[in-house]
Amino acid sequence: MIISLFTQAACAAAEPDIPMNVLLLIVDDLNTWLLEDPTRYSGKVVAPNIQRLAKEGVLFHNAYTASPVCSPSRTAFLSGVAPWKSGVSRNGVQVGDSKVLQGVPSLFRTFQDQGYWIGSFGKVSHGYDTGVKYDASMSHKRTPPPPRAPLNGIAQSAGGKLTERDWGATHLDENEMSDKRLADAAIEALRHEHDKPFFIACGLFHPHYPWYVPQKYLDMYPLDEIELPPIKDGDMNDVPDYGQRLVDLGWDGKVKDKGLVKEAIRGYLASVTFSDAHMGRVLKTLDESPHRDNTIVILISDHGLHLGEKQHWSKGTLWEEATDSVMMWRVPGVTQAKQICTRPVSLLDIYPTLVDLNGIEKPNHLDGHSLLPLLKDAAAPRSQPAITVYDGHMSVRTETARFIRYWDGTTELYDRTKDPHEWTNQTNNPQFAAMKTKLAGLLPPKEEGVEPLPSRQAGALNSTPRKPKRDRTKAKSLRSP
Repeated sequence: MIISLFTQAACAAAEPDIPMNVLLLIVDDLNTWLLEDPTRYSGKVVAPNIQRLAKEGVLFHNAYTASPVCSPSRTAFLSGVAPWKSGVSRNGVQVGDSKVLQGVPSLFRTFQDQGYWIGSFGKVSHGYDTGVKYDASMSHKRTPPPPRAPLNGIAQSAGGKLTERDWGATHLDENEMSDKRLADAAIEALRHEHDKPFFIACGLFHPHYPWYVPQKYLDMYPLDEIELPPIKDGDMNDVPDYGQRLVDLGWDGKVKDKGLVKEAIRGYLASVTFSDAHMGRVLKTLDESPHRDNTIVILISDHGLHLGEKQHWSKGTLWEEATDSVMMWRVPGVTQAKQICTRPVSLLDIYPTLVDLNGIEKPNHLDGHSLLPLLKDAAAPRSQPAITVYDGHMSVRTETARFIRYWDGTTELYDRTKDPHEWTNQTNNPQFAAMKTKLAGLLPPKEEGVEPLPSRQAGALNSTPRKPKRDRTKAKSLRSP
């Protein structure tokens, strides 16, 4: 009797003694515009490979980062420890100074201890030491600026130095670009002869600033076809002081004053398409390999990104644009195609889900919750909300609302059933008092959280001065992420 591939995969998923491989794909700063949700963006986004993967399993429409910037987000989902416990809730901190994280086995460590071959290519952990000697690895590099940068004419500091917020056509051949080489390395790892299960992580840098891509990707987005996201005049009027501090009004003013809004959005979308093309190559290699039907595929972004909403063009806020992450799972024998889950979930749930799927004993330090019930049934009930922390500020997201508590105790409350763009802060509206009390009770009490670790970034609650640069001979330099 012939056993179908699906049946074989189902048996593999059900039997812990037949471990499944893992392919974790991470796209930096990827927001949810490509998910074809008109409440976020109704314009064209060319991302056929990621969109195809989304339809092959379970797409989580409400997946939230544990922290809306690169290093703390990745530290959280790779360690399994929430930022309010680790103190890692901002870029620019020494992650190793977190006493809570010391001795905690990372996701990679747990799988390596189970005999997995571990490969890490590109921007994966970003400052967090996973405690693993990788079987294969390659670090990411930023795309160097073109000779005439800034191409947009405004990506300069007050002192005239080039900043990262530039966009335009790169001078490099695509084969010379770091993300292309990282995808090549992941492809080589997938083609490698494996005598034990593998866990391969591949993290691409685009669409993180700067948005330098080959011209052909920019050509896919004619300026007269670029649509703008929904924006409300005076949107910041009902936002508390701490929330307003997180917004870069100066950069928003520059982009608008120079008439560069559509050019900026085109630069970002072209970078999304560039990353999609190379993630597509990795996925194609897996699907043409003998590993397809025994490999869990997860594709995520580390957080979202504002593109003009709330007068902001970056991450690092507690609203939907920065906290909503892309997350999709394809698990042989477990997920079915074309499933959309609207339950609020967290990237912290990745670690407990993967150990659950592979029959590995769950480490007792994990703060997330297994997604297995939702992978089997996207409509399954779930009681846990999604909590996001940035520099000590906190946000909780349920299926119908968002509540934000800043460090000084000021708050925001949004009824997302009627206000999906989070334009009207209802925190002082007595009609929402019961909702506010309930949502506030879902956040960890401030006194139970760890104080944010000192950050070298200006504006952080515990900022520390930046060390002077050793090399002052260059006229231009890229600012740290």
